[in-house]
This record gives sequence, structure tokens and C-alpha cells, in this order.
Amino acid sequence: MRKRFALAGAAIAALVLSLLTVVPAQAAAGFTVGNGRLLDANGNDFVMRGVNHAHTWYADRTTQALKDIKATGANTVRVVLSSGDRWTLNTAADVTNVITQCKANKLICVMEVHDTTGYQEQSGAVSLARAVEYWKSIQSAMAGQEKYVILNIGNEPWGNTGYTGWTQATKDAITSLRSAGFQHTIMVDAPNWGQDWGYAMRDNAASVFAADPQKNTVFSIHMYGVYNTAAKVNEYLNSFVTAKLPIVVGEFGHNHSDGDPDEDTIFATTQSLKLGYLAWSWSGNGGGVEYLDMVTGFNAAQLTTWGQRAVNGANGIKATSREASVYGGGDPGDTTAPSTPGTPTASGVTSTGVTLSWAASTDNVGVSGYDVVRVNGTTETAAASSATTTATITGLSASTTYTFAVYARDAAGNRSTRSGTVNVTTQSGGGGTGGCAVTYKVTGQWQAGFQGDVKIANTGTTAVNGWTLRWTWAGGQTVSQSWGASTSQSAATLSATNVSYTGNIPVNGSVSFGFIGSWNGTNPVPTSFTLNGASCATA
Repeated sequence: MRKRFALAGAAIAALVLSLLTVVPAQAAAGFTVGNGRLLDANGNDFVMRGVNHAHTWYADRTTQALKDIKATGANTVRVVLSSGDRWTLNTAADVTNVITQCKANKLICVMEVHDTTGYQEQSGAVSLARAVEYWKSIQSAMAGQEKYVILNIGNEPWGNTGYTGWTQATKDAITSLRSAGFQHTIMVDAPNWGQDWGYAMRDNAASVFAADPQKNTVFSIHMYGVYNTAAKVNEYLNSFVTAKLPIVVGEFGHNHSDGDPDEDTIFATTQSLKLGYLAWSWSGNGGGVEYLDMVTGFNAAQLTTWGQRAVNGANGIKATSREASVYGGGDPGDTTAPSTPGTPTASGVTSTGVTLSWAASTDNVGVSGYDVVRVNGTTETAAASSATTTATITGLSASTTYTFAVYARDAAGNRSTRSGTVNVTTQSGGGGTGGCAVTYKVTGQWQAGFQGDVKIANTGTTAVNGWTLRWTWAGGQTVSQSWGASTSQSAATLSATNVSYTGNIPVNGSVSFGFIGSWNGTNPVPTSFTLNGASCATA
């Protein structure tokens, strides 16, 4: 499984990070991090809205590409560089030229070394330590540009092999750059080909942040096939926000060979949480993923389907981007948040959903929409976005109590305080399956490990509201992570129970869940399954 110029995907799960708050130094020379937010040199909150450009392969296109990217309304461009290990070296003079053009187009420039992509799994990929040596070799081009440039050490700096080594290697790279005198905000990409399905970045982000003497590090997640549901997108991004650690979506697309990303949720959630995103990529993709081009043949007049979505779609670049205040932008005129919306009321409660309504907010310019969140203690999870004062929430579990609240937002990105909360208890669900068919697939396998995908189809005559699927393995397999279902294991018997968004299976409908497992000796496919105690056909 590879992405465009050599990337890959894998699997997912989620949890929570430690709390860490840092206040930046006054009169900063460049970008800083404060209280989990990226701040520009003027101390203003900066939310990236931009595009990736493959400069190292298309250097002759860069001059026009940066002008065209700026014309979309983007405030940031992520620029692909090479250390010379896998592709043609980008020299200090070349980097100086790119930075000059970024500044001429009033773009913040995120510079990344691409040769690290898939380290320890991709042939020829180099380590973060090698990337650091490249940065040192072009330090003359970077020095003094801290207001305009963010240093992204290395692209997707680990594959799926040995990815737990990412944590110490990243700490070492950060401290080495600081010792060499780099003052820039540093961006670090996740392992697992950027998608962090093993959670090495999520679970160790606080310690990596603390290892930076300047406490000026931003984390970058790449969202492709792993992030194919709203729950996965929301869970991952909210874990960083809750921990007050800065996170951006450094790459994402609308489709991918390793799965179908939920791009609508990525756009909506980054906007509601005021997180940056950088779409992959302007043009020039190959290897079967040409659909990730935002324009055809570097022609800005020919936006592709993906380009139209990213630039002109809901929560896209044109509607949400604000130029960096170091260039005189940032829309400083509207800093007033909307008033607090009314406490929502519930109606139309079923076993799997509810409709919420609330009193409208007011704003000095105008309310652009509302964000509904699910509240669990101090944690919030995005549940829906609406342009009106009502929203219908689906995918809930039967006989379960949920707590909801609402925020209002305006076009400048200001967000209101949270409304009061409402508790909703869903109705009890129906019982029997009335028939089922299970499709079990091994979607990836490596030394002693594998990724599985399971689809449950309802072939009966009544809906399934809440389920537990069981099977028995014959090859010593065990599950270490899962998504779309909660798993437990007793000896060789695996039990998978729905989570909130997979609990309902309508007649002729289906749900899927996935997992990461290990095997010992062989990895045979299970031959029989039961759903809520009833035998299922295999498909």
C-alpha cells in the first residue's frame, strides 16, 4: 500500500494525551507555540489553510504554482525538498529562492525533507538524523526567516516497521536542531507513513514537546485511508486539543488507494477546532494516485474535483483562510465571538438518533454556523455541524445516555462560549438479527502481525440495534487494537461489540470494523461466526 511518490497507510485507534500548557516568550523572532496554539511573530493565532507543492520534482513550476496557490486564498504552502539522498539535492540557494517567492506571495512556507518517507520500510529512505544534517547544510538560507518559515524535519519519517523508534529519533532531531541554533517553529510528522495508526506520536507527543528546549514544536498528522470515518478524525484531533498540544493536518485527500478518507469531517473539524490543514497536492501526482492533483497539469484554470472541494467547498480554503498578520492580514477587524446559543432541546428520540434544536446566537457581523458536540466529562467530540438552529444526530447506541451542547461560529473563525447541555437517553433497540453474513479479510500482513477488516451484513427482516460478533481463531491470533468495535478475547475466542456509530445495522445494510492483530505460526481465516448468538453465513 503506497501513496503517490511512495507513501502508505495502515490502521487506527485513539485515546488521550497529557495536559501541557506553554506560554511563548515575549517579542518573539518568529512563530511560537502557546497554550497549544500556533502563534505568528506578532503573537496572533495562526491557522494554516493551504496546499502542498512538490517543488523538488517540479522546480520549474514553482514560480507560477506559488502565485496560483496564493490566488486560491491559501495562507500557507508546504514545499517538498530533497536532501539529495533519493532525489536531486535542493541547495541553500534554491531554498533561498523558494522562501523569497513565498514571501512575495505572502505565503507562510512550511519546508519539508521528503527523503525520510517510510524510513526502515521504503528502500532508500533516510533517517531523521540524516535530515538534520541536510538542514544544517542549508542553515544560511533558513536563518532570519523565522517569521515566514516553519521547519518540517522530515516527511512521514517512519513506515510500519520499527515505528516505535520514532519517539527517541524525533526528540534527538529536535535537540540537535536547537543545538545547531535553529530558532524556527519545528513541525514533526507522524510515523506509520504519517498516519500514526500505532499511536506512537499521539501517546508520546507530550514528551516530544517537552524535549524541545524552546517548547516550539507542532505535530502533523497525515489523514488518508486510516481516517475514513468521522469518529476516527474527531477522536484523533480532539485528543491533541484536549492535551493542549498543537496539531495540524499536514496532508490529506478526498480519496486514496488505502481507503476513503472522510474529507468532509476533516474540513469541518479542523474549522470548528481552529486547526490548520494542508491539502495534498497542487499537481504532478503519479503512480496511480493522479486523482490527488488539485489542478490538471499545473493549470490553475482547471481545478479537479478534489481541487474544487478543497478550494471552494464547505470549510475550504477560500471560505476559511486568513492571511498571516506578518503580511498585514489575519482579519484583525473581527475579533468578536458570537453570543452563546441557547441550551439545546431534544425531539424525535429513537434507539439510534435524536434531533436537537436551540435558540439562535447573534454576532456583530453574522453567525455562519453551529457546531454540536458530545460532552463526556471534560472531553468534547464533534457530533454535527449545521448552518441552522437544528441538527439531527445519528449512529447512537440504544438505551444509552448522551450529553450534547452547541457552539456558534462566525466567518472570521471566532467561536462562542459553549451552550448549556442536554441529556438524551435513546430508546431500547430491537432484538434479533433475522440473518447475517460476515466478510472477513486480511488487508495487510507483516512479520508476526496483520490488519483485518470485518463486514457484517444484515440479511434478515428486522434491523439490528446493538450487536456482539464472535469467532474462534485457529492460529494463535490476538488483537491489540480495533476501531469500529470494542474487542475482548478469551483464549482463542474473540468477541467484538459495536461502538456508538456502528450499533445499528438496517435491513439489507452493513457495518464494518477493523483491527490490528498478531499471529503465531499461521494466520488462517475463521470459518464460523455468530452475531448475538445466531450463526452467520460467510461471504
